[in-house]
Amino acid sequence: MDLRTGANRSDNEPPADFAAAVESLRRARLRPEITVEQTPAPKRMAPFAFALTADVADEAATGRLVLLHDPDGHEAWHGEFRLVTYVRAALEPDIAADPLITSVGWAWLTDALGGQGAHYTAPSGTVTRVSSESFGGMAGEAPTAEIELRASWTPLDRDMTPHILAWGEVLTTAAGLLPLPAGVVPIPSQRGATRR
Repeated sequence: MDLRTGANRSDNEPPADFAAAVESLRRARLRPEITVEQTPAPKRMAPFAFALTADVADEAATGRLVLLHDPDGHEAWHGEFRLVTYVRAALEPDIAADPLITSVGWAWLTDALGGQGAHYTAPSGTVTRVSSESFGGMAGEAPTAEIELRASWTPLDRDMTPHILAWGEVLTTAAGLLPLPAGVVPIPSQRGATRR
């Protein structure tokens, strides 16, 4: 498989650092409730990119993780790599009404990165809550609410395992799954394995 996505580079092989980072993403084992698949990566954000999508527990939460790499470095990233994520999950309307829910959504990410020992810099992003209430002919439908996290950060590790494990933790937290007890390792399943 050709992992190269940039049309502006003349070499056909991805750099070794990028290939190793991609392999660490593929090797990572997330909780069995998470189904992960490779998806086409964006073509214009960086010379090299790799992307994954995930669904948690029958789509209680969904997400996307993109690894970007520019061997020449990128001033805005403060490095050669950048991880970009999008996570979306349903919320109970009363939880969505809490004015602190967006701060809580951001803490899901920063706490997960810290808890997994991921080294990073230059985090940025937004957390959005969306509430919908129906009227008129649709007035009988129940209110709905969602939270969306869009974030990016620059990993300081070449091994992306702590970063993808943190992403998995954000997904399961957003889906409302209880955290695994300390010392418990999830048993990989075909559903939870990263597919190539």
